[in-house]
Amino acid sequence: MTFTTLEDAGKFYRNYAKVAGFSTRVRSTNRKENEIKNQLITCSREEQWKSKISPTEKTNPTAGLNCPARIYIHTLKDVGAWIISKVVLDHSHPCCPSKAEMLKQHRELSMSIRRTIENNEEAGIRPSKTYQSFVAAVGGRRELNFIEKDVRNYISREVRNVSEQEDAKEFGKYFLRMKEKNQNFFFELELEEDQSIKLAFWADARSRAAFEYFGDVISFDTTYNTNRYNLVCGSFVGVNHHGQSILLGCSLMKNEEIESFKWLFQCWSKDSFDRNWNDFLLNFGLVDNKWLSGSREQAERESDAADFHTVIPCATKFSIEAQFQDVYTHQKFREVQAQFREKANCITRLMNSALGYSVYEVGEQVSSSILNKFVVTYDSVAAEVKCQCLLFESRGILCRHTLSVLSFEQVSQVSPRYILERWSKKVKRRHTHIKSSHDEPLMEPRSKRFDQLVFRSQNICKFASESEELTAFLHRAYDNVMAEMESLKAKRKGTSSLSHEDANLESVNELQSPPRIRTRGRPKNRLGSKLDKQIANATKKKKTKVLSEVKVMFFKFVVIEFIFLINSLANM
Repeated sequence: MTFTTLEDAGKFYRNYAKVAGFSTRVRSTNRKENEIKNQLITCSREEQWKSKISPTEKTNPTAGLNCPARIYIHTLKDVGAWIISKVVLDHSHPCCPSKAEMLKQHRELSMSIRRTIENNEEAGIRPSKTYQSFVAAVGGRRELNFIEKDVRNYISREVRNVSEQEDAKEFGKYFLRMKEKNQNFFFELELEEDQSIKLAFWADARSRAAFEYFGDVISFDTTYNTNRYNLVCGSFVGVNHHGQSILLGCSLMKNEEIESFKWLFQCWSKDSFDRNWNDFLLNFGLVDNKWLSGSREQAERESDAADFHTVIPCATKFSIEAQFQDVYTHQKFREVQAQFREKANCITRLMNSALGYSVYEVGEQVSSSILNKFVVTYDSVAAEVKCQCLLFESRGILCRHTLSVLSFEQVSQVSPRYILERWSKKVKRRHTHIKSSHDEPLMEPRSKRFDQLVFRSQNICKFASESEELTAFLHRAYDNVMAEMESLKAKRKGTSSLSHEDANLESVNELQSPPRIRTRGRPKNRLGSKLDKQIANATKKKKTKVLSEVKVMFFKFVVIEFIFLINSLANM
């Protein structure tokens, strides 16, 4: 059999091995002047491996059984093709085609599978769940040409390939990338003498903008520890207009000593934290990554959309409730509504009144046997109401006791001071126009091209799936395009050049190392040996030429001398 390339021949034997029930390995490759001349491919159980560990101590299984199955592949100079010159089909062991898919050589993660694994790992989905999703998609494990271990190995080898020594560098590089994309990204690092991270604080542009609106009350939490370096992870958290937690800043601390907290809170000092705000740029937007979660931002965007497109009906006929309905976000209006509903359990009694200032006692029936009493004051001139429970002062919402008094006073509209702008859905807040500063996945060019192609092909596949006719048409188109691409790839095979004029990052990333070869000791054909031979041959030829010229001259000299002698004898 003949093949266009050596790769095609090897691929043929691998496919045959999968069908027959074994796997292969390249046993040897012979080269001449860096060009492959022939190759030996054997069954993977060809060699009986000899361990230095005694058989009684060795427990790991071995695959070598001196199997003779093999093929020899030689190049044909004249036609530029490859031929299988020798085949041995017999094996020294049984082959099982049904188990071949479990052999490592025949297990493969396709490009689409790898991208799905990467995306799921980025989203925090466990490898076992990722594998189960593949099993469910194809209808069983037997339909997959890989196992769960391959998924885990790919994650540990490719996805989580940053070593511990590089973690701090990647952490710092992340900060620099975010700062380059937006000058309002803020970070500070405190280092030990050995340059290891002692303290770190950072906040992105969106968090800094949100701080302007929701920085009135801030919670600082150091509940979490990082598991690898035992660093304390702290978060500055506020509450947005939907009552949701919003991230305002993050920190890492080597310890929880007083000096560490001092340093951290100094980083939060307003002058330093708000510097360069006028230079803030809106033209950035990034995707989620492993360092930070964008779920809070997404929850806020979803709530804003719900507030804009929908309305929660009023639970009562009280006009004040409609006043809050028009202004407040859904979440805060629900909290207000709860107070209006519980107003029905309140009994209001006037205790004292003078010059528009009234004192009320509001009894709240908590249960059949418990009646809690609260003192509420109302100033009709200043339109001010205060309750002993201090719910408005603590949570920014009028309590059921004050609402009961306002109802008793027949107040139809509350003072604007009780409708807090903080809970308003009508305020255009600057931070909502800013996306969180999350990093872009560092994908290689091929992965980016693959994602773009898959994205564009989705609409085509969706359209073609409407009928059998369209599906068949698309299959034919795919076959034609595949044939054209293979032809184009074959034409471009061979040598190529890369100059400084047209080089770019992608072209440099495509560069590959020369093929590695195994050698021991001094190479037979050391670097420069070919040049030495050429010089030696040239010198030898030169010496031979000089010697020949000397011989000719000597012969001419002898002839001349001989003629001169004859002429001399003739004259005598």
